[in-house]
Amino acid sequence: MIFEGPWGLALIIVAAALVSDVWRLLGALLASRIDEGSLVFRYVKAVATTLIAAVIIRLTLYPTGELAQTPMMLRLGALASGFAVYLVARRSVALGLLVAEIVLIIGAAWIGPIAIAHP
Repeated sequence: MIFEGPWGLALIIVAAALVSDVWRLLGALLASRIDEGSLVFRYVKAVATTLIAAVIIRLTLYPTGELAQTPMMLRLGALASGFAVYLVARRSVALGLLVAEIVLIIGAAWIGPIAIAHP
């Protein structure tokens, strides 16, 4: 089979990079022509922000893996702190996410592991 061995893995990585990089290149070329105040740009930004918010809410309320072992109050506290920083920092999504992650990581380290019985 063509995908066996180290050359097969290299082929898969190169093919995946090429497919992804084509869209990145097109995005970089078109980004200079887009007016940040246009209705289309504001719509795309709103949709992207909404998708991020939906993923965050899902991870907060219905976590999986290691995140499921953190208390709900810690997850909600991290969410609230990240949202507060988002609002204070002129709606910076990146800064809000960073603060929420830091609060969650420090809180989880301080509390320690919690044993949860699985059915």
